[in-house]
Amino acid sequence: MTNETIELLLKRKSMRVFEQKPIPEDIKASILAAAMRAPTAGNSMLYSILDITDQKLKDKLAETCDHQPFIASAPMVFIFLADYRRWFRKFQQAGCEAVPAPRLSDLILAENDAVIAAHTACVAADSYGIGSCYIGDIIEQWETHRDLFHLPQYVAPVSMLVFGYPTQQQKDRKQLTRFPKEMIVFENGYHDLTDEELMEYYNNDKAKAFCTRKYTSDFALEMERSAKEILKNWMGK
Repeated sequence: MTNETIELLLKRKSMRVFEQKPIPEDIKASILAAAMRAPTAGNSMLYSILDITDQKLKDKLAETCDHQPFIASAPMVFIFLADYRRWFRKFQQAGCEAVPAPRLSDLILAENDAVIAAHTACVAADSYGIGSCYIGDIIEQWETHRDLFHLPQYVAPVSMLVFGYPTQQQKDRKQLTRFPKEMIVFENGYHDLTDEELMEYYNNDKAKAFCTRKYTSDFALEMERSAKEILKNWMGK
């Protein structure tokens, strides 16, 4: 059984080449409005959104986010931040007693809020025929991005989305496959996959190539370094 929303979700794929066509302001406003109605922990909205309109900043991000030129040419760029600073300051302003500084659990909740808002924006954009691509590399180069966007303590980048009207080639590009449901969905408790089940979908050569590209590469090591520094900054260390 399907409907228009399910079809939109099932057909979605990342788009990295866009037409040089601006996104109308009313559509941008609609996408942001949808993002701000996303589920959020206790209605606390533990995130902020940077709308990057300065071309110089886009050019810089194209370099700092693992040298990806298409970022610079994207008509619309949003950075989603975990943000507990707003509440921490408000608690102090309101005279709340014994308010602890934001904790690791607060960071995790704020990251959840930011990602949920981001994907709501992603789906909203798709409904207008606007493609998007997640840029996890915004977590890298923490010190550079902190200074570039004037990020204070208890504010940290979580994800970036670039948006635009995809070219026909991007629309026609084959959708990547996903793991089969049997490898992802378990009823009532976790099921550790057998060696045979692991081999059925991912052969060892393919896994080695993925490991080299995603887990032991320079960008992965830089992401790990930056993530540790972000946590130190959040925890006041």
